[in-house]
Amino acid sequence: MAIEVEFLKSIPYFSGLSLTELDAIKQFVFEKTAERGELILLEGESAGVFFFVASGAVKVFKTSAEGKEQILNIVRPGESFNEVPIFDDGTNPSSAQAMGPVVLYGVRKDSLQSILRDYPQIALNIIKVLAEQVRQLVSLVEDLSFRHVIGRVAKILLEYTGDETALRPRLTQQEMAAMAGTAREVVGRSLKALEEEGVLRFDRHRIVITDKKALQKMVEASL
Repeated sequence: MAIEVEFLKSIPYFSGLSLTELDAIKQFVFEKTAERGELILLEGESAGVFFFVASGAVKVFKTSAEGKEQILNIVRPGESFNEVPIFDDGTNPSSAQAMGPVVLYGVRKDSLQSILRDYPQIALNIIKVLAEQVRQLVSLVEDLSFRHVIGRVAKILLEYTGDETALRPRLTQQEMAAMAGTAREVVGRSLKALEEEGVLRFDRHRIVITDKKALQKMVEASL
């Protein structure tokens, strides 16, 4: 499948570039597909490539020596992951796994160097993207350090529940636990408590939020 210039235009990295410039840049971009559960990157390995998600969703996570998983981010179409080894020559800081069928656009380190040499204005876009990723990680640290578990679960529900599009994948309780930094059983109890309070209901295996304002208040009060 050919790299879509219109999609490249929507990526923050290439903001402000003309279609002619994007058409020249696409020669440095390659396509990769992955199926649900397929590992795309493994923490600690050398890769020298970063990816944009074209379709589907990718979870970026770290795993402890005991096998506990902490999800750092869920990357959606138009967003990128694994820039760190491109800029510091180190190994992958985290693993990445497809949450369903995904299409990725990849850029190798030497290709990015060529792009930046020919289009130096992209460097400013990259700084903005990396700054936003730092903000996301700071927010994650805040949640794990200061927010009560039920507040973390409520925040995840607000962000991921009720959207059936591929931009916001439906999460399992195990995935919610890996995002909230807790056990699946704790997430289950939190969901049951929220159900009893009338904030949500279960429709078979689907969670439906019934009182979004109450859920938002729980998030705000949990710090």
